[in-house]
Order: sequence, then structure tokens, then C-alpha cells
Amino acid sequence: MPRIPASELSGYLLRGRICGRGCLHTIKGPSPVLLATSSRQSRHASGHGHPATDRSPGAALEGQAPIVPYRKQLKDQAKALKAAGGKKKKAKADNQTVPGWELTVGIEIHAQLNTTKKLFSPAPVSSANDPPNQNVALFDLALPGSQPVFQEETLIPALRAALALDCDIQRVSSFDRKHYFHWDQPSGYQITQYYEPFARNGKIVLYARDGIAPQDGEEVLVGIKQIQMEQDTAKTIAQPGEVHWLDFNRVGVPLIEIITEPHIHHPATAAALVRKVQLLLHSVDACVLGMEAGGLRADVNVSVRRADDPTGALGTRTEIKNLSSFKAVEDAIIAERDRQIDLLEKGGTVEGETRGWSLGSTETRRLRGKEGEVDYRYMPDPDLGPVVIGEDLIAHLEASMGILPDVEVEGLINTYGLSSKDAVSLMQLDDGGRLQYFYNVLDALEARTSQAGMPAGNGDGAALLAANWCLHELGKLTSASSREVDTEHASGEGLEISPSGECRVAASDLADILFFLHRRRITANVAKDLLWSVFRGDVGAASRPFVDVESAIDKGDLWFRELSADEYAQIADVAVRGEEKVLREFEKFRDGGSKAYPQGKLMYLVGKMMRLGPDGRMDPRSAERVLRSRIENHYLAELGTRA
Repeated sequence: MPRIPASELSGYLLRGRICGRGCLHTIKGPSPVLLATSSRQSRHASGHGHPATDRSPGAALEGQAPIVPYRKQLKDQAKALKAAGGKKKKAKADNQTVPGWELTVGIEIHAQLNTTKKLFSPAPVSSANDPPNQNVALFDLALPGSQPVFQEETLIPALRAALALDCDIQRVSSFDRKHYFHWDQPSGYQITQYYEPFARNGKIVLYARDGIAPQDGEEVLVGIKQIQMEQDTAKTIAQPGEVHWLDFNRVGVPLIEIITEPHIHHPATAAALVRKVQLLLHSVDACVLGMEAGGLRADVNVSVRRADDPTGALGTRTEIKNLSSFKAVEDAIIAERDRQIDLLEKGGTVEGETRGWSLGSTETRRLRGKEGEVDYRYMPDPDLGPVVIGEDLIAHLEASMGILPDVEVEGLINTYGLSSKDAVSLMQLDDGGRLQYFYNVLDALEARTSQAGMPAGNGDGAALLAANWCLHELGKLTSASSREVDTEHASGEGLEISPSGECRVAASDLADILFFLHRRRITANVAKDLLWSVFRGDVGAASRPFVDVESAIDKGDLWFRELSADEYAQIADVAVRGEEKVLREFEKFRDGGSKAYPQGKLMYLVGKMMRLGPDGRMDPRSAERVLRSRIENHYLAELGTRA
């Protein structure tokens, strides 16, 4: 296909002129992109006549107003909206409440269980790369005569999830049929647990570190009404021309539905709950696919009422289906809350209905009227007997649960001194692999310290240093500015952290770097360069340029040979020359005229020292210590003498 000349492109983009050559010959009716009309332009747009001579961006035909570029039109519209009193979109932190109104939210979370079999057939659960309609059994397709057979192993991850959410396990539960007709449900009903679910009366505590709304304070408790097992539907793949393809691999995949009580009153708290539920399910190996992989979906029930309503009754709720990201949960709740409030303030009524949400939208859309119990015609499934759960199984699962996320976070905070934000980040990154990598680094660091004959301990700040590097310095390796990977040695651009904590940057190599850095035998800049060399593949094997970190430091002569105290003092004397005005600030503090110590002025002078001194031989902490001593014991006295 020949390249379109720039003049023709500019004519189309800036003035809506379409070239008559090629496949575009006729246009019925006026083109919506034409910003100015004339018989000459119309002939050109429909494939007749010749293009206009003047193709400059601001050109206009004789007798017509100049053409205004589209970007300027948008700017003018924004200015006009602002002048008319239009408001900008609120930030989410400022959009958690609406004065005079109370929001109530309940959430239903559907999570795919970590099993190899489907719920009622021996067909395997498909992976993302399996061909369509390959892993199906007769019952999955609802062929006549086929019957469900409950696969007992699917109960194990479901019980783990219920125990992690502090639920009461029901010793006897049963399955029911939920009737509705849709192309993704071949049998015309879904098997679920409506009347007798296997778990009830749970709870989850959300803390400020989980990202709840500030209005909820330090923590909020959300009740779990019940958890039930159910089967998934077929996957619908939309095609052009209102055609839909069905992939039955997903039919019968085991799910749990977690139904919360309506205890949530802020959109950010709702998103935090879904996020924490995903983390809990992953930590107990109940659900290994998160929202980003399609293994977890959320439906939210939203209602509003006036804050001063004397009846205290909840408003009519609407349900928003199939939200597939934490951001979508918060955005959809805000949009639906605002829609309902606007409707009620105008004298309208909120209808109970099911609504949809698309990423990037600013409002929800109606899908259908809200079904009720009568519409679904719930009935006990006659082909499935009750599920009886033994006490011994529950006791075994409780004993093998492991450490739950809240306990893990508290340990990171109390034992290693991490901030709550860093502790939660370690838990969430790489599906928990980053946390295990951090522990591997600590183990390797302790072994390295013991090998050197030095005492080990968590109180010396080494663990905090390791956490900082595992979170921040490792992250910088894969940033856009650092993707200069040696293709001969490196296997990819990512860190490739596995759930067991294996990483492209070996934990032992990072531990060696931190060992020398923590004991001030190398500088921070040298440590970062070494980390990048390990990431590229220059360090870490006999075939590489350097076998280990220590040999790389030796061959590069990178050891830190710090200046003496006298040498620091000489540099400090040079740094403070001509800085009498700055030194006066310290004099004011000493004499009681300043409320706070002028730390910023001190660091300004330390920066001058670092620039004046030799590269690779100065430590900022030593420079600060020497400079502070010189100011207090020498420079201020000299100022007084001059005065």
C-alpha cells in the first residue's frame, strides 16, 4: 500500500478533507469531521473535483470563519465549563462520602478454587493455553442421561478459604439448582448451595494499612454471611456481527461465592476488602489466580439513603456484575452511588436491577431487571446427596493452615522494624514471592555474617536494609531506564521471582552486597553498580567475568577507604568559607532564637563537602557528624569573635 502524503493526512486530521483516490468514493450526508463546508469541499470529500490549494492548518475558504484546531476547541470547552461553575473530577481520597447521604455496600466474590478437577465431573480444569472445548465431560455439556458426581478433592481448598475467613464450618451441607436460561449455561440451571452452604458467619478485619477509607479509622470489621460452592459457566467470546462463540472448557469449574454482610460504607474500603480476600485465599492455597488472571470476580450491591432518615431502612439496592479489578470495584461504586443520589434528589426512585460496568467508564449501565428467589426457582438438586464434613478433616486443615497475612505483617513490623506499608508491599508483590526472597536474603546474610565470625542480630538494621533493597532497589532494575540487559548472559528482562523466592538476582549475591554495604566496606553507589552487574549476569558463575561479589570488588578495587577525621575537618573548613549567613542560623538556634535545629542548612553544607571531597572515599554520615561537631565547637566561636 503506498504511503499517504503528509499533506493529505493533515487535510483529513485538521480540516476533515478526505482524499477521493482509493477505496473512499462516496460519503452519504455531511461528514461529522468537517469543520467547514462548501460546495468545493463537498465535491472533494465525495471523490469529485480537486483538493483545495491551501492546506495550512488554519486555512479557511473565502467568506468563512477560520478553522479552529480540535485541541484548542477542547481547551476552550474546559475554560467555558470552569467559568460556568463546572467542577473537576474529585480525587478518590476526597470522594468517599457525599454530604447528607449514607452509602451501603455488600459484596459477592466469586473465586476459582485451586483444583485439578471440575466440581461435578472428572474433566480436568483447563489452563489459559488449552484449545477451546477440549476439557469437557458429558455432564458439562448437559447431554441427556448424564449425572453429576461430586469430586471430593474440590472441598479441600474451599474449606481452607472458609477457615481463613474465620467461618463456622457446617457439618452437613447440600446443593441446589438455580434456574435461569442463558447460552453459557447448557443445562438451564446452575448448581450452587443456596439453602445449606458449607460455611457461615465469618468475618474479616480490615486495617488502615489495607487501604480502607480514612473515614473508617484504624480498622473496620466486615461480616461474612456465608460461603457456598458452585459451578462456573461457559466462556463467551464476542465476535463481529453480534456473533458469540462458546468455550465449554470453563463449564463446571469449581467456584466459591463469598457473600458479605452490608457492612461497608465507603468505596475505598470495598476495594480493600476484595484485595485482602484475594491475598487471604492465595496465602492458604485456596485460589491461586487473582483478578488480573480472571480467577476472581466481584459483584457489588449498592444502595444509598439519606443520613437523617428516621426509619433507618436501607435504600433499594442495585447489583453491578463481574467487576474484574480493584480499581473497577471502587470506580463502579462511586459512579452508581452518584447516579442513585442524583436520581433521588430529582424526585425519582431507584429500581432494583442488575447493572454493568466497563473499564474507563464514568457511569454504570442497565443490563436487566433484578431477579429474585422466585425467578430463580431454587430447589434441592435430586441427583446430589448431602456433603458431610468430618471433625478430623477440619482439625487437620486448621493445624496445617500456616501463617495468615495479618500475622505475617505484624511479624515484619515488630521483628524487623518495617513500616506497615513496606510490610504489606512485601506480602503482595510477585504473589508472595518477594517476601520469600526477602527471607532467603536474610538467611544468606546471617550465614555470611557467621562465616565472617561476627555476631548476627536483627537489631543492627541489617534486616531493614535488606527489606529496602528487596522492595526498591530490585524494582529499579526493571524500570524503563535500566533495560540494558546483556542478552548473552541474561534470560529475560524481569526479576523472575518464583513463589519459593528464587530470583535472577540470587539471594546469596544480594546478601554479599548488603554485608559489605552494612559494614561500610563499600559505598551505596558501588553497591548499586554491583547489583546491576549481578542482574546483567556479569557476576555469579565461573564462566562469567566475576565468580562472586567479593572478587568483583577486588578486581575493580572498589573497597571503601574512608577519609580520616582530620581530612573530613579540612574539607569542612573549605565548605563553610563564605557561608557566614548559613552559620548564623546555627547561632540563632544555640541562643534560643530558633525553634528547630536547622537540619536543612546542615545538609546543604554536607552536600558541599561531598562535592569537594574525593569520589568514593566519603561517607555522608561521617561528613555530617564531623561538620556538626566543627560548627558547635569551632565555627560558632569564630563568628562570635568576629562580631
